[in-house]
Amino acid sequence: QVQLVESGGGLVQPGGSLRLSCTASQSIFGNPMGWYRQAPGKQRDLVAVTRIGVATNYADSVKGRFTASRDVAKNTVYLQMNSLKPEDTAVYYCWLRKLDRDYWGQGTQVTVSS
Repeated sequence: QVQLVESGGGLVQPGGSLRLSCTASQSIFGNPMGWYRQAPGKQRDLVAVTRIGVATNYADSVKGRFTASRDVAKNTVYLQMNSLKPEDTAVYYCWLRKLDRDYWGQGTQVTVSS
């Protein structure tokens, strides 16, 4: 069983920035890991997924504004979010696939509002 612990959400004004972090309780080396988000009344959608040796996959709506990265030594993945918009408001979930199982973090709220 893998635990994912997220941090970094909060309230930010439009145009602002936030950085999310997600640390896994086991090694993430070689495993796909990334971020999804779910706005009220909507399905959970991919934001960004990182894989070793492969370009990060981003949702079209966040390309050029969000950057996902990983620190394998720390078993941690990050999501740097810049130029935030009200439509980015959602609960953000960390995701890890390991040994053909999907693991999810508890979710962290990101609210973009003036």
